[in-house]
Amino acid sequence: MGFELGIFGDASLDASFVQWLVEQRWPAANRYFGRLWAYYANPLTEVVPAVADSSRGYVQAQEAGLPPRITGRSVGEGGDIQRKEVVIENDIGWRINAMVDFLFGRPIAVKSKAAAADRRRAIEAILKAVFDGSGGAVFFQDLAVLGGVYGFVDCIVRWGGALAGRLVNGMSFGTSDGTPVRDFDSVLRLAGDISLEPIDAGRALPVLEETDYKRIRYYVQHVVQVKNAVADDSSFIRRLLGGAGGGDRKMSAVTEILGPTAWQRYEEGTLAAQGANPLGRVPVVHIQNLPQPGYYEGLSDVEQLRGLQDELNTRLSDRASRITMQAFKMYLAKGLEGIGDRPVAPGRMWCTDNPEATIEEFGGDGANPSENLHIQEVREAMDKVSGVTPVVAGVLKNKLGNLSSAVALEMTFMGMLSKTCRKQLTYGQGIGEICRLALEVLDKAGVYATSAAEREVEVVFVNPLGDALES
Repeated sequence: MGFELGIFGDASLDASFVQWLVEQRWPAANRYFGRLWAYYANPLTEVVPAVADSSRGYVQAQEAGLPPRITGRSVGEGGDIQRKEVVIENDIGWRINAMVDFLFGRPIAVKSKAAAADRRRAIEAILKAVFDGSGGAVFFQDLAVLGGVYGFVDCIVRWGGALAGRLVNGMSFGTSDGTPVRDFDSVLRLAGDISLEPIDAGRALPVLEETDYKRIRYYVQHVVQVKNAVADDSSFIRRLLGGAGGGDRKMSAVTEILGPTAWQRYEEGTLAAQGANPLGRVPVVHIQNLPQPGYYEGLSDVEQLRGLQDELNTRLSDRASRITMQAFKMYLAKGLEGIGDRPVAPGRMWCTDNPEATIEEFGGDGANPSENLHIQEVREAMDKVSGVTPVVAGVLKNKLGNLSSAVALEMTFMGMLSKTCRKQLTYGQGIGEICRLALEVLDKAGVYATSAAEREVEVVFVNPLGDALES
């Protein structure tokens, strides 16, 4: 793979460094962020029961954190262990979803700070068209999910259709045929040509300023893209990922480089397309989930819970194994002839001439309060780390007192509300930057002129407990 970076006109952009990002950094980052997503989604993988030693016919992603004594994985030569009862309770997934519901469960409002009222209404309508074209409320929820899982989310602001032609041609206040844009409906249609693309963290390979980790000099993303074609057995990517014959889909390695003045796209190591970037800046907005000073990545909600999730699953599996062994009563008969052919059932009688014959009962589940207490304390630790308690999901235990007042209700959700407020700051700033970029694109394309001051917006979040507080 060879990168031809002359179009960027920047001698400090080293092709060997970009190649290192793709060949060395990307596989490690993809594995790490893939594990975070697996702990959030906990997907099922179908297996052959005889091979997996599991009658269920599937394994779950979070089983990777269980010890070999439970999963039955080999611990060395001659150290095979029989698979025990595996219990996975995904306490991470519902907590992340609850955080998303509190942050973007209700529609947000983007308010323009333009001085004139008519300009404010027009700018707000344009921004609504931009966000609606990228999914509306679903777009914001995607941002929150990706940010919560990975610790950050990057959003690329792209433009296509007639808007792309206007930017390339450098026209001012005119369409591709030179006709000025005076119809506001046409402005809204052109605004819909802006697309907002949230980037999976496993793809992201930003080239940061060496003296400022917050500044993106160039943005590189690398992904193995699935094509609408049948795979060729000779494909390098296919062999790398372990594909076999039989009609699997074709895959292609795609690398994209975005710079302040140009962009490039490589497929299978070959330059496929390139062009100028008329915006004059890297069209990427970086949003940290929660601030982490000194790091490009923010704090991941999943990463903080992985250890506790493994401990919870381990103890639940241990308890299931114990119950399996002890829940069923067993009988030991001595001195009774032919007892093995007789079923054990109510009203059944045995008789014998042997005075020493006995039937002994053993087994049965016994109380284990220390085990239950440990599981409860692990769950409480996850509540404290995440700030999300079961009350958020509607699970009420014991008595919570009188929650008729707004103060009492807010005190109950204090941890969740405080974390939501912190996220409103980081995501609110990111959404504001997305709005400024979108308006700048429309300004440079001559679709709708705005000044730097008019591009400032205020992102207003609705109180997630609004209805409850009002009632």
